[in-house]
Amino acid sequence: MELREALELANEMGLDLVEISPKANPPVCKITDYQKFLYQKKKKEKENKANTTKVVVKEIRFGPNTDDHDYQFKLKHAINFLQDNCKVKATIFFRGRTIMYKQKGEILLLQLAQDLEEYAKVESLPKLEGKRMTLVLSPKSKKSK
Repeated sequence: MELREALELANEMGLDLVEISPKANPPVCKITDYQKFLYQKKKKEKENKANTTKVVVKEIRFGPNTDDHDYQFKLKHAINFLQDNCKVKATIFFRGRTIMYKQKGEILLLQLAQDLEEYAKVESLPKLEGKRMTLVLSPKSKKSK
């Protein structure tokens, strides 16, 4: 059907000719009420937006010389965050001359990743960015349990 014929047919019915897929060969068109079409399209987009999950990232900060009690305390918080389906970003902040303890900081982050092994998977390994070393953990999917 040609464009003229389609437009005439749409006018006879009192509806609009809406182009659905312009890149197809030949282009795909539909005879429908344009306002209704826009409403349904908007409604579908809103529905899709509501179905997307929002990712929440919680940060836990350490120092390179973090004590065992503080480590255990923050480990419990990390477990709670992961059980609430949030990502955890563990950060070690090096102040002043503590930058000499880079290996100590990396060991601490790897220990954290190992302790959270049953709750999370490592998304990015420890990396040093300026005076911060970060490790990102994401919760394991509940389907695999």
